[in-house]
Amino acid sequence: MQLERVKESSSKGYSLLEFLLVMAIIAILVGIIIIAIHPGKNLGHIHNVNRRTAINTIIDGIHQYALDNNGVLPTVGTRLGAVALSATPTEVCSTTATSCAGLVDLAILTASDKYIVAIPKDPQCPAECSANGTGYFIAKDINNRLIVSAPNAENGKTISVNK
Repeated sequence: MQLERVKESSSKGYSLLEFLLVMAIIAILVGIIIIAIHPGKNLGHIHNVNRRTAINTIIDGIHQYALDNNGVLPTVGTRLGAVALSATPTEVCSTTATSCAGLVDLAILTASDKYIVAIPKDPQCPAECSANGTGYFIAKDINNRLIVSAPNAENGKTISVNK
């Protein structure tokens, strides 16, 4: 028996691994370029996702408060100038504000961190908010359903939640 030597062929093509590696690098570069071309749109989308999360946090905190208090919604807070929930959309007062003049004070939700830790603020605050506001608005319709909205939404979006 004679062992034959197998000659290695020196092909001039690319292996599958090399091809996949090049395709992965190209995909990463294309992704970076797309993000670089539309940063404002992507940033606006991220802000809108944060807004949707924030208004859901606010309305869920109010809902939990109402469940714990036999359906009674939070009343006007104790901070100076706070107003009651009404049919007119009114900005929610910031957790750290000392005066809530003309704003809805939901500080009762943050007391002892029972319902929420802090009232969230819009990503564009303080530029798009009142001095002590959060940039989120709340109203109560005739059926006592709450409507929390984010009027500063970007990219032409409307963000609001009813409960």
